[in-house]
Amino acid sequence: MPVSVRLDERTERVIRRLARQTGRTKSDVIRRAIATLEQLEAPASAEALSAYERLAHLIGGAGSGGRRLSEHTGEKFRKLLEAKHRARRAR
Repeated sequence: MPVSVRLDERTERVIRRLARQTGRTKSDVIRRAIATLEQLEAPASAEALSAYERLAHLIGGAGSGGRRLSEHTGEKFRKLLEAKHRARRAR
């Protein structure tokens, strides 16, 4: 598909030089440059992302409401286990 693009003189010289040096057409040089740019700027596939990168947009998105939930966790856990134990014995 033909496309018309206006280039500055420097870019036109670079394209001509690359085409001459590599034995390619100017169109081929431009196509390869676009393909290279696509590879460089394309988002990484899901397999290549770390777990953090996949979840980064979710991290820090919610607060605890300032309830100091991490305080006295040992005591809270012990009470939970005791309540479960009492419930089993009551059966």
